[in-house]
Amino acid sequence: MANKAMPGWLRRAFAVPNLLYRCGLGSLLGHRFVQLTHVGRRSGRSHTTVLEVVRYDHATGETFVVAAFGKHSDWLLNITSGSGVRVSFGKTPRAASYRVVPTDEAAEVFAGYERRNRLLMPVARPLLGRFSGFEYHSTDADRRRLFETLPMLAFLPA
Repeated sequence: MANKAMPGWLRRAFAVPNLLYRCGLGSLLGHRFVQLTHVGRRSGRSHTTVLEVVRYDHATGETFVVAAFGKHSDWLLNITSGSGVRVSFGKTPRAASYRVVPTDEAAEVFAGYERRNRLLMPVARPLLGRFSGFEYHSTDADRRRLFETLPMLAFLPA
């Protein structure tokens, strides 16, 4: 789904975490959102993107996110082109490595996200359908199909 096709209310909702980070208040979001700093693959300029965290491992710091706009998300293309990546939860950004999460693991991680966010899912399911191009019903088969379309990445701070 192109950003232009996103409803205005959703664009404004997605802008709130970005605004908090810009105002130096990103730490108020805890581990619910992460700020990703990456370098543009063409421009060479530094960019920041705030992403919702679908799972955070307190023991290792590994942070799982979904590229909701698919394999052509600018931030995803930038980091996979070899630019460095840093992550921040409202404090000093730290260098991080990343990996693309395999489909089966991504489906399992997302099943946990759905269990923890039951109240959010009636709103999230239609959005996931818009992002993925099919009607999403939170089944195991749908989760696997979802992560064949929308990549999940895991970041591990250095």
